[in-house]
Order: sequence, then structure tokens, then C-alpha cells
Amino acid sequence: MTTTARRMGALGRAELTLLVRNRYALFTALLMPVLMVGVLRSSLDRVDLDGAGMSAVEAALSGGVVMMLILVVYLNLVSAYVARREELVLKRLRTGEASDPEILAGTALPAVVLAVAQSALMVAAGVAFLDVRAPQRPELFVGGVLIGMLLLIALAGATAAVTRTVESAQITTMPVFLISAVGSGLFIPLETLPESVASVCELLPLTGVMTLIRAGWLGGGDAKELIGAALTALAWTVISVFAVQRWFRWEPRR
Repeated sequence: MTTTARRMGALGRAELTLLVRNRYALFTALLMPVLMVGVLRSSLDRVDLDGAGMSAVEAALSGGVVMMLILVVYLNLVSAYVARREELVLKRLRTGEASDPEILAGTALPAVVLAVAQSALMVAAGVAFLDVRAPQRPELFVGGVLIGMLLLIALAGATAAVTRTVESAQITTMPVFLISAVGSGLFIPLETLPESVASVCELLPLTGVMTLIRAGWLGGGDAKELIGAALTALAWTVISVFAVQRWFRWEPRR
């Protein structure tokens, strides 16, 4: 094991211990995704999915994977980054051997592990108990999940830069949560929207991730559409990484 891996592993274990002790964060990470899938399923009962090529259960579960990533990775990490900053943990870590990317990645490690486990569990439960097709193109599904996690880690760092306290994280994370839920196809597949509206929604940060995950699980999507989705997600990741490098704060605001 390399020195970098050891340092990140130590940071990840420490962060996991703090996550387990935080009941609210643990509830958000473990149980909220299940509740949100139920909400998605109820909302899709009122949507005509005949032209989308998917059932309500398939749409809810594939959208639920992205919702889970938002809840487990994005929302938890914004609070974690802000809390560690305000407690001077990040400042102390920077005086050690770990580099800035190692500190941020190590803090994100438990959320990443949870997200991977819950993605696999969601697919397994859908196939075993809900009569949903197994992933038709696993490489697209896995790629979408990985890109989604990278994007949301970067977005969490960028959001933490403008978040003063852990309490205010509930407000600063709301725009990404609402825009993604409404416009990225989680609640309402873009195929059911007017073309002019769908074309605008395709440019949102998590729409590309949603497109890759849904195509990977349910099939469909031509090469041009999938390449465009991947490029959109990667572009937002690059923008978010730049924002973190430029504006992320390592010490409390005074």
C-alpha cells in the first residue's frame, strides 16, 4: 500500500467514525434514499411514460440512484467539509504530510463507499423483487455512477466554499438538490417533456449523469446522445474542480 493510500485510508476511517456517530447524517445516507425512491415512484404514477420506453418502477429506481448520490455524497459532504473547517480539522491536516486533494478525497471516502454499496443494493433489489431488467449496459451504468460521484464531490467542495455554518448547509445545498430533482430527469424523465424544455434541461449538471445511468440500466440512447451526456457531466466536473481550487476555504470565516 502506498503512502498516499495509507493517508487517505486513515482519513476515511476517521470520517467514517464521525459519520456513524452523527445520527442525522447516517439517516440521510442510509434511509433517506429509500424514502425518496418511494416519493419518485408516487410522482411517476401521474406521468405518461408510454413514449419514454420505461415503466414507472424502472424510472423511479434509475432516478433513485442519482437521488441517492445527491443525498449520500453531495449533502453529507457539504456538511462534513464545513464542519471540519469550522472545527479547524482541515487547517491542522494541512500542516501534516497529506496534500489538499488527499484531504478532500479522504474525507469523501466513506460517502463514496456507501454510494457504491447502495447503488449495487438498489440494482439487486430491483432485479430480484421488483421485476426490473438487469443493467443492459453495465459499463455505462458504472461509468455514470463514477462520474456522478466525482462531480458531486467537486460540487460539495464548491458549495462548502460559500457555506458559513453546518446549519446553513441546508440552505446552500438546496439549489443543486431542487434543480437536479426537477430538471435532470429524476422525477420526470426528459423524454416526456417538450423538446424546447428538455434541450435546456440537458445542460444541467446532473442530467448527463442521469442519462448515462438510465441508459446503462434500461438500455437505449444513441452514441451521440451518450457522448454528449458524458461531456456535459465532465465539463461540470472540471468547472466545479476549478471553483474548489479557486475559492475553497481551509479556515473558518471570522
